[in-house]
Amino acid sequence: MAPMLALLVLSQVALYTTVTPKKVCGRPPVTDGIDELSLKAVYEVEEEVTLTCEQGYLPSTATPRRLSCTTTGEWTQSDLACSPKMCPIPRPLQPLARGRTEAPFKSVLNFTCDDGYVMQGANESRCLHDGTWSNPAPLCKAVNCDLPKPPTDGRIAHDKPVSGSTTIYGQGWTYECNPPKAPSYERGTCMADGRATEPPVCRDVSCTIPPSIPNGFITFAVMRQHSYKETVKYACNEHYVLEGEAEIQCQNTGTWSSMPVCRAPCKVGIKRGRILYNARKLWIADLKPNRVLHGENVTFYCLNKAGERCGYPVASTCNDGTLSIPECFEEPGKVDYTIRAKTLPSEIAMCTALLPASPTSPARAA
Repeated sequence: MAPMLALLVLSQVALYTTVTPKKVCGRPPVTDGIDELSLKAVYEVEEEVTLTCEQGYLPSTATPRRLSCTTTGEWTQSDLACSPKMCPIPRPLQPLARGRTEAPFKSVLNFTCDDGYVMQGANESRCLHDGTWSNPAPLCKAVNCDLPKPPTDGRIAHDKPVSGSTTIYGQGWTYECNPPKAPSYERGTCMADGRATEPPVCRDVSCTIPPSIPNGFITFAVMRQHSYKETVKYACNEHYVLEGEAEIQCQNTGTWSSMPVCRAPCKVGIKRGRILYNARKLWIADLKPNRVLHGENVTFYCLNKAGERCGYPVASTCNDGTLSIPECFEEPGKVDYTIRAKTLPSEIAMCTALLPASPTSPARAA
């Protein structure tokens, strides 16, 4: 019985060795752009595969790359890389592409037009496998409007010459009425939806008697109500500066345009010291009369107490009767002003380094 048992054990070992699985390779690893359609799911040992790039991609090597399935069930290495072909971005669109001049294969450009413009052409374009675009960039053409109708008892003055029966988006015009009537609104335009502004109504308009302004006067006017577009001119009293338009006009709303303002001069509010005014260095006693006009600058001199002993200028501006004195300015006493004037900040060497402007003290009015 012993030999028969040995034979049975040997037959079991032989049966076990015949069913050992054979090594195979799965689908080879691929990167973007490599053609996968021709690849199988399983390959036998020593079976080879040639990798190629998809349409629209360029290979990194001139010769095809072959891979082999090894006895360990792994693939040999491949250095093939596939890069997408590039489509040149049309030059008119490059400012919108943030500095890019090309776009890769499969990129999509979407086009839109601004309000008031109509697109002529496709609204998108795709980068094709041959490095060209599927559609050219479209054109954006301005919307057309029928020429506007003039108001009853009036006419239209176009900003630019027109021809034909239409005008384009954004073009404007002014409505005018036969005197003394005024239009309910003066401006019209060709709008984004292709409609022109409706004509206004011409109506009688008048403005009140021209008002007076503080520290100023009307140069010439009859004190009566004024009709649309009539004007009145103002001027200021001596040493006052006119701010705004000197001439006002009666508007279509029955009100006057913005009134000018007369700004007051300023007094330099120190008793002792030297200033710079109108490019001249003056002792305050020599500023006669003590008056600077609105908007003019006066420079004061301050002493640098940190580091080198030197003087530095700080400017202040007259603002409608108020001239602020820099906080760093110290008015000298009578003795320093009369006997030791050469030691004042305005007379000693000026600082070589630029010092920060000093804040100003409470304003001093004229």
